[in-house]
Amino acid sequence: MSDTRARSAIFSSPDAVYHADRCEPLRAATRAGAVRLEALARRGYPGRPMPCEMLPEVSTIGFWDAPLNQSWGLDWHRNEGIELTYLSRGKLDFAVDRKRWRLENGHLTITRPWQEHRVGNPHVQASRLYWLILDVGVRRPNQPWRWPSWLVLSPPDLRRLTEMLRHNEQPVWPANAQLGRCFEHLAPLVTAPDPRAAQTWLQLRLNELFVVLYELLRSKRVTLDARLTSTRRTVEMFLASLPHHLERSWTLDEMARECGLARTRFAHHCQRITNLTPVQYLMRCRLEAAAKLLRERPTTSVTDAAYACGFSSSQYFATVFRRHFGCRPGDYRARGGG
Repeated sequence: MSDTRARSAIFSSPDAVYHADRCEPLRAATRAGAVRLEALARRGYPGRPMPCEMLPEVSTIGFWDAPLNQSWGLDWHRNEGIELTYLSRGKLDFAVDRKRWRLENGHLTITRPWQEHRVGNPHVQASRLYWLILDVGVRRPNQPWRWPSWLVLSPPDLRRLTEMLRHNEQPVWPANAQLGRCFEHLAPLVTAPDPRAAQTWLQLRLNELFVVLYELLRSKRVTLDARLTSTRRTVEMFLASLPHHLERSWTLDEMARECGLARTRFAHHCQRITNLTPVQYLMRCRLEAAAKLLRERPTTSVTDAAYACGFSSSQYFATVFRRHFGCRPGDYRARGGG
């Protein structure tokens, strides 16, 4: 597959490049016999490989069955598609964007590609969890969604479902019995010996799932906020995460590209948000990160601090540091930042 979705199974942000979660702890637990894993997968997810031509937008679909409390969990990660999970048995600790939830049987979760989330705190409890990750071609809030052609919702219903998923980011919902049955009907299809033979039924069940999800969200009278998909929010999210990974040699074009914007438009939003140009904001982030490093790790050399925060020259670092803080980096470190 040569399109962008197939090439890039990642969510790229300045603080990290979040590869589609490979679920290594789940793999290890499965190999050890601590949990039963049944899944069809591609793009590095655990499970039996899906044929290339079979529902290409589906990254993974399956379930785990953990009969006992586990000694593993899935740490903070993001996925390259919208993720739906349904807890049919047991309890699970779940967190999204640093907010914690305690899932009980019958809970549905919905996470978007830009929502960092974790399963377990830190470990997973005895549970049976179903999941689906569907790539709708987005990595950032302001991008338009591209649903697969095999989805049969009418255009008005699909537009409304998209709006409810884009303009509301509540991650945890009480599911109804009908939605629970939709997930449970997927189990025998995922475990079928030949995935191709089950494709028609799998496609049918996935359509049923999205129809029921649409009706469920509509019945909840979901509160919508169009600002969640604004370009400004995408830039705000980028700028908020920029200080956490400064060793990358950012250029204005690269920063704008991360937000899916032209450089002029990106610079406009950056100045509105920070009152600084993108280059000025990046420099401030690097200087503040270097100062923090010198304060908290006094054994770190000035050169190492400079390189760790993205400066290519220790001499240039010393010059701009002195201009910003009024003293040399070595003197700042010796005073403990005072």
